[in-house]
Amino acid sequence: MYRVLVDPEIGSFDSAEVLKNPQRQGMEDAIYALYANRQKEDLLLLYFSGHGVVDTTGDFYLSTHLTRKDGGKLVPTSAVSAKLVHQLMNTSRSRRLVVILDCCFSGAFPKGLTTKDGGSINLEQYLGGEGRAILTASTSTQYAFGQEGLELSVYTHYLVEGMETGVADQDGDGLISVEELHGYAKSKVKEVAPAMTPEFYPFKEGYRIYLAKSPQDDPQLKYRREVERRIHQGEFTKVARRLLNSMRSELNLPPDIADAIEAEVQQPYREYQRKLGEYETALVEELAGKTTLGEISQRDLRDYQQYLGLRDEDVAPIHEQLMGQITQVIPPKDSNPQILLNQFEFDTVTVNTEGTIIQRSRGQGEFVREDLGSGVVLDLVKIPGGEFLMGSPEGEKGRQEGEGPQHQVTIQPFLMGKFPITQCQWAVVATWPKVKIDLKPEPSRFKGANRPVEQVSWSEAVEFCARLTQRTRKSYRLPSEAEWEYACRAGTTTPFYFGETITTDIANYDGRSTYGSGPKGEYRQQTTDVGIFPANSFGLYDMHGNVREWCADNWHGSYQGAPTNGSAWLDDNDNHYHMLRGGSWFNDPEVCRSAYRGNNFFDLVPFGFRVACGGSARTE
Repeated sequence: MYRVLVDPEIGSFDSAEVLKNPQRQGMEDAIYALYANRQKEDLLLLYFSGHGVVDTTGDFYLSTHLTRKDGGKLVPTSAVSAKLVHQLMNTSRSRRLVVILDCCFSGAFPKGLTTKDGGSINLEQYLGGEGRAILTASTSTQYAFGQEGLELSVYTHYLVEGMETGVADQDGDGLISVEELHGYAKSKVKEVAPAMTPEFYPFKEGYRIYLAKSPQDDPQLKYRREVERRIHQGEFTKVARRLLNSMRSELNLPPDIADAIEAEVQQPYREYQRKLGEYETALVEELAGKTTLGEISQRDLRDYQQYLGLRDEDVAPIHEQLMGQITQVIPPKDSNPQILLNQFEFDTVTVNTEGTIIQRSRGQGEFVREDLGSGVVLDLVKIPGGEFLMGSPEGEKGRQEGEGPQHQVTIQPFLMGKFPITQCQWAVVATWPKVKIDLKPEPSRFKGANRPVEQVSWSEAVEFCARLTQRTRKSYRLPSEAEWEYACRAGTTTPFYFGETITTDIANYDGRSTYGSGPKGEYRQQTTDVGIFPANSFGLYDMHGNVREWCADNWHGSYQGAPTNGSAWLDDNDNHYHMLRGGSWFNDPEVCRSAYRGNNFFDLVPFGFRVACGGSARTE
């Protein structure tokens, strides 16, 4: 990090100081010197790599090599308080302040040191302010992982790589902003350790602060960008290989340099495959001579999975291959008796009115896995039957007339997609025999195998369901509007299933706008991989934001005369407007509420969707 920051061709910082294993007083003196006696136009960067600690009151500290506990409690005089950093930042005259924290916020403290988990750490509260940007390697409760063969942590490695190679300059203007740098590093980290979620907290114009320069008209950078564009799951198609070979010749790149660039770009995927292999080996060894896994073995495997930075969905295929299913098979009570349900676990969060996470829970659900072929699966979560109050109360912020009148609706048990339909799922089904209309193989603007499709018309979504039905002989369909809201709420009555407000730490929407007393956040300007934010209590992901989702129903201006049995409300006339739910990456938070109702012409403007199966929705 020091090397690229002081390099006159990259970071061009006038000076930089490195403290290795400092004591608390030395850290505080250096932080004071960083912020004191500065000019308004100075760019100040505080980079910390180590361990983050939360004390019993929930206050956040940067640990030193002498940080310790007394009677099970953190000794606060042995660590640097974030409140002190905040105070020093506030007294600085500089209006360009960047903080990079490459540390864990729970669970990965120095040996022998344990602290009470204070839940979510409100970094905006502790380190926020005007003209600032805060970059973190992980969320408030995640590990920050290392990587085999790298001297640096995963996050720092890709921060340095993004600056040193210039590839983080996404708009090609010759300058690398903190937003661009974080975006590049985060995308690479998610390839290596999907369970790790780097975060970005810009304040005011903080996201526009430039940290480094990138070379212009550099042949190696041009080739690298093309490699990044062409690679898919660590490999290149034969056509992509031809294109890259031609580009090598045009740019006069020596083979060894071009090969090295490709190897660097492929490295995150190969590291991910290595971790999967290590996990599979561990599971094989643990299963030796056993027919089932005991409670201790399951606990240890989960800890190892967390250590590797792998999600449940990453290791699920390994379990299915070696054990038949993820856990025991449970006979379903409310669905087709020929369908076998597997268990899965998921994380949920609850926020207060300011958007601070006040509770984290581990939920359990049941799901069906549909094998689509080509290594692609479709998971559907079992949604229990029940009754709920559909619509929003008159006092809810952002409420529209069409969200009333509130009325009781009875929902039959059904299955619903754990995630919106992804691009890899769409690509497989698009090759299946046509039922009524053709499907484009790649209809999405924001490319990514695990990103949702977001350029699909209502008719194309219906065709997708029809092809699933034809292939599997199960009745796939779009959910009814009532089923969608019931599934989204998952027993809650608040505007969001997270609580009274929403933040960009837990959903993807336009964070420049706020809801209630919630904070401003990140505007990602694109979709994200499904499943990276917490689920609701049913185990469904991305119901708020990311991509708007088609429902089966025709548009109606209010709930007057709406069905009360959960079925889709369809007209027999020429009403070609259909329902949209959930909000998306470009919407304000009000549009992402559980009760918000949108609509569009069925074949005019494209969006996303998720599928349903069973239940009582009418789909003709």
